[in-house]
Amino acid sequence: MPIYAYRCSACGHAEDVMQKMSADPLTECPQCHAATFSKQLTAPGFQLKGNGWYASDFKGGNTAAKPKEESAPASTPCGGSCACH
Repeated sequence: MPIYAYRCSACGHAEDVMQKMSADPLTECPQCHAATFSKQLTAPGFQLKGNGWYASDFKGGNTAAKPKEESAPASTPCGGSCACH
């Protein structure tokens, strides 16, 4: 069951409530009993990290071509340390 953050706009009481996704949102504040208790928009509580998540969402699918590495500069008498080239 997900946990929802609620806040009362009348008294400022904040509370996290675990309830079913299909349940009706709470409207009455447990602190002041006003009908101003509402859900808050919060950041998700998980992160996707590590290997196994593909840009295309399919393992072994088409992958973007890797950029070509720059070639090493041609050797010069000065060793490439001057601005003459």
